[in-house]
Amino acid sequence: MPQLDSDAHDDVATHLQASALIHSPSSKEEAIKVTGKFVDGQEKVLTEGALSLLSSLCDHFATQVPELLNARKFRLAKIDAGELPDYLPQTRKIREGDWQVRGIPNDLRDRRVELTGPVDRKMIINGLNANVKVFMADFEDSLAPSWKAIIEGQVNLRDAVRGEIEYTSAETGKHYQLNEDPAVLVCRVRGLHMVEKHLEFDGIAIPAALFDFALYFHNNYRQLLAKGSGPYFYVPKLESHLEARWWAKVFAFVEERFCLQPGTIKCTCLIETLPAVFEMNEILFELRSNIVALNCGRWDYIFSYIKTLKNHGDRILPDRHDVTMDTAFMSAYSRLLVKTCHKRGALAMGGMTALIPARTDELTQAVLDKVRIDKELEAKNGHDGTWVAHPDLADTAMGIFNEYIGVDHVNQLHITRDVDGPIAAKQLLTPCDGERTEAGMRLNIRIALRYIESWISGNACVPIYGQMEDAATAEISRASIWQWIKHEQSLSNGVVVTKALFKACLVEELAKVKHEVGEKRFTHGRFTQAAVLLEQITLCDDFVAFLTEPGDEMLIE
Repeated sequence: MPQLDSDAHDDVATHLQASALIHSPSSKEEAIKVTGKFVDGQEKVLTEGALSLLSSLCDHFATQVPELLNARKFRLAKIDAGELPDYLPQTRKIREGDWQVRGIPNDLRDRRVELTGPVDRKMIINGLNANVKVFMADFEDSLAPSWKAIIEGQVNLRDAVRGEIEYTSAETGKHYQLNEDPAVLVCRVRGLHMVEKHLEFDGIAIPAALFDFALYFHNNYRQLLAKGSGPYFYVPKLESHLEARWWAKVFAFVEERFCLQPGTIKCTCLIETLPAVFEMNEILFELRSNIVALNCGRWDYIFSYIKTLKNHGDRILPDRHDVTMDTAFMSAYSRLLVKTCHKRGALAMGGMTALIPARTDELTQAVLDKVRIDKELEAKNGHDGTWVAHPDLADTAMGIFNEYIGVDHVNQLHITRDVDGPIAAKQLLTPCDGERTEAGMRLNIRIALRYIESWISGNACVPIYGQMEDAATAEISRASIWQWIKHEQSLSNGVVVTKALFKACLVEELAKVKHEVGEKRFTHGRFTQAAVLLEQITLCDDFVAFLTEPGDEMLIE
């Protein structure tokens, strides 16, 4: 396999390697301190062994996370100053080399439909029982990370792996339990930018990604391996192959510590940031022992496009509903991911449809028709599977991928997309056409208001106007308005988007939300706080990287 030339490693990589060598490990479990309030059941997951592993991981790897995040800022500053993202010249040998990932376990080879959802008890049972191949239990975009929610999520996954999970609804009395042949379980950890403030190592809040990974791995790996599966993870928000290299070291460290074969831990990485789309080969290469797939995280990708190119006035996106997967730059993203993955022996997962079933059969059929068009496009592009946000959409998605994959295959790894020419940076960076409308702006405000209110109240996966909104979709809503204000965009009615216009619209749309949810719900909710937060992050001259960061300070514990 090709190796990077010595001059291919930038200053950040060199610094990270040096810090890993000089930071001597300490086995001081006492360095770990839980600061969150006691949660029922936490003794099941915050065991001595789990905390020991977490302490070792923090000792070896936590100090490198700020360096990786600083590298993001340094790179973004260069783009803000006028550069455009592009393929890395120093890693050309990796892109042109002849190599493949280690391999895919049998129970991950067929992933034609995956359901995603938060880690509450009922959702986990319904997700594992759905007509899907994989259920992704999400500690990230669809979870508001209160300490209670995080701990209960880990307890719920532990019980699910052991087949002990049950739930009875207090409202209806309905009882939920696992079917005999549940879907494969994959755990999505939080991104590197997030910290777990309820637990400290040497007095510093630890990386949330390490917390989620360590607890799920330690509490479940034996049981997962015993039943022919394994510790499988989704890794979100990567922005570079250096971050993938960090994860590869974490995985290798844990495998060696627990005397596991290299490559036992398997991961799927979401390509949901604009910088990462130019480093897909490199990300696969760095994680080649552990990685099995990349995923088109389309909603975060659109958000990242806006965030990354925020200073570029010629890269403005239209109304959110116009940015679809059949637009040129989004299609290039999808096709490049398929071609890259299949060349390297990895699966290429399609993205999320945020649509959910409607209240009437007629409206639901219209939703299913839209889902069918969306999933047919992904299947035609060569994706090996796709995401849905609601179990009732699984049958439609499954039918489409069954048709394209056929009876002789379990995926579409045989589709090489060699018919495609090289996809240049220009194809990935040129925005799509579409209108910027006042109705679209007002809809964005209402979506962001309702989502932020729900998030700071503890619910991060919210049905709003016929779509399942999570942090990624809400980010697009507020980022679009910020972008339009900064670059003084005119709406289709000729009105220029200004801070004053946004303020006026915010007041009016808040009144509409009050009417939609009702006086009682509005009064007892946190809509005023949500409006204040939305105004702050939308009118701030410096773009706020993630709405969940200031939102975390307001989150109900």
